[in-house]
Amino acid sequence: MTVFTKNRNRLLEGDVAREFLSEVIAQAQAEGLTSDEHFTVDGTLIEAWASLKSLQRKDQKHGSPPDDPSNPTVNFRGESRRNDTHESSTDEDARLVRKGQGKEAKLSYNGNLRNGLIVKTEGLQANGTAERDAALIMLEQIPGTRRVTVGADKGYDTKDFIFECRHMKVTPHVAQNVKRSGGSALDGRTTRHEGYATSQGKRQRIEECFGWLKTIALMRKVRHRGIEKVAWVFTFAAAAYNLVRMRNLLARPVGVA
Repeated sequence: MTVFTKNRNRLLEGDVAREFLSEVIAQAQAEGLTSDEHFTVDGTLIEAWASLKSLQRKDQKHGSPPDDPSNPTVNFRGESRRNDTHESSTDEDARLVRKGQGKEAKLSYNGNLRNGLIVKTEGLQANGTAERDAALIMLEQIPGTRRVTVGADKGYDTKDFIFECRHMKVTPHVAQNVKRSGGSALDGRTTRHEGYATSQGKRQRIEECFGWLKTIALMRKVRHRGIEKVAWVFTFAAAAYNLVRMRNLLARPVGVA
């Protein structure tokens, strides 16, 4: 095992990525760059470092060896590949998921953020509900007992998510999914307020975070395997984004003493 690998394992075990992000956020809070009243949550798919050829049936994990270990011949014709029946032989934590109807399914993880300046991160397996699950985990970690608001896109407009938010004294400023079966889980009691429109306008900022993470931080397709390492590097990348964003926010205009 190389020195780098040993040091990486120590960093993983010490949860250094989260500690580093926490220190960066503490600096942002000291400069008044964060809010303790409103939050935005969202998630994105991160493509795993695993090929579709690595998929194999769980009940045939110890079958005959491939004809070419580095580039095996695989024929999935007529076979339905699902996460409950198949898994990757190179990254068991990756899950087969597609971004939308008609899109190609890829082995992926789910990366989740809270806020414009990234206050919290969660890396989970992409299982269809990971974005909402991660959002609730991050909202539970908000300190204090005062009521706060959370902005999110229409993917969070479900009865379970809305109920859990209200149970935690979080007002859900979630985009209404009017096309959902049964209609939106939100009604005019929430959407009529001016703050709701403000939250919906601000939630677009979190997309800038994902854009930077995927292009500059190279998180579009992660180079690590396993949920622990993927979440680790995702959190480090989030801290790096914050440092760049804070530098820009705190930069004084030219000519100002």
